[in-house]
Amino acid sequence: MASSQSPSGTDMSAGTEPVVAELESTVLRFREVRGLTDVLAGRLSAEDQVVQSMPDVSPTKWHRAHITWFFEEFLLAELPGYEPFDPAFRFLFNSYYESVGERHERSQRGLITRPSADEVTAYRAHVDAAMERFIAEVVPTRPDMAELLELGLHHEQQHQELLLMDIKHVFSSTVLHPAYQTVLDPRKTTAPPFEWIPFEGGLVEIGAAGDGFSFDNEGPRHRVHLENFELANRLVTAGDWLEFMADGGYDNVALWLSEGWSVINDRGWRAPMYWVQRDGEWLVHTLSGLRPVVADEPVCHISYFEADAYARWAGGRLPTEAEWETAAGDLVVEGNLLDQGILHPAPPVDAEPGRLTQMFGDVWEWTSSSYSPYPGFVPAEGAVGEYNGKFMVNQQVLRGGCCVTPPGHTRATYRNFFPTASRWMFGGVRIARDAT
Repeated sequence: MASSQSPSGTDMSAGTEPVVAELESTVLRFREVRGLTDVLAGRLSAEDQVVQSMPDVSPTKWHRAHITWFFEEFLLAELPGYEPFDPAFRFLFNSYYESVGERHERSQRGLITRPSADEVTAYRAHVDAAMERFIAEVVPTRPDMAELLELGLHHEQQHQELLLMDIKHVFSSTVLHPAYQTVLDPRKTTAPPFEWIPFEGGLVEIGAAGDGFSFDNEGPRHRVHLENFELANRLVTAGDWLEFMADGGYDNVALWLSEGWSVINDRGWRAPMYWVQRDGEWLVHTLSGLRPVVADEPVCHISYFEADAYARWAGGRLPTEAEWETAAGDLVVEGNLLDQGILHPAPPVDAEPGRLTQMFGDVWEWTSSSYSPYPGFVPAEGAVGEYNGKFMVNQQVLRGGCCVTPPGHTRATYRNFFPTASRWMFGGVRIARDAT
């Protein structure tokens, strides 16, 4: 039988054909993930890619370089003969890995005018070529490196979402409100009538289990006791939020946590982020530019404090993450994600009475659960152990994914997390209540 060729060109015997196929599949997946980043950034000019509009936002160019740095730092050190593209990049594009060494200050990333966007493109090409050799030469004999490669790909998907979140904020900060894309939601759907969906409590298991990929913060799987509860069938809409605003929601101190009341008054919040009022009409800045608020679309870009106040105003509360995961556990992971190309929350398609809608996609859903370790959680050794564990304080968990989350990058056990006052990510709300 004719011999096969590995991705590196090495002759492989017929008995190793399954291994060759697996390696080729891995290379294709690597190219697909990396290629999507190039597509997303390809819509932007070099000038667009250097702007940092607030400390939480990172320039597009920095995202492109950092996710490349991750592969170079954590994987290519294991590839014999690999030469770093530029030793200075180890400092410039380290994000928060103290174990790796010093790094450029996060709030100053917009000052990195050099390397240029073109040089970052060359950096990516250099690392990509080496990574294909790495997949062929290192991965087959190093299961730990195969796992780290998968982590790196999911890390890149996280930054694809961040890239879009961040450029939305950048574009919103200019008087022209430029559009990242011109696509508008072609669907003419409406939000379904509000319903409460009941769920039985008891002893349940939550957390990741099995062979599929999950981040370390999704485990270990463990038992949690729940009381009977009810969950809203749909997300809170912009129309719902307009009613909250009209009823003085932002002025009623009884609805707000103490810190939230201070935040909204100190910052002058009286509407969701990206909403602006002109001639008595509410408009919203989207990745397709500035347009009127659509009442049936899910409300987005609200903080935990706002989500909590709205839930109280509506006669409910925010769900715990265990309640959310229990309700979502048997659902198919599909919805308005990045592949839909809308890049904005939209009303559901084919909503059925008595069933949950939009549990995945559209907006990340705030929960009442603080971001803390599950029982038995132990961070990995070394720098990779800094990935999630050291952030488990002073943040809240969000679930479900959003309209700029890449497909395959969310699941029922996925735990996103942000500080309570954050609004620039695609955060929304679904309310819950104790069973009546």
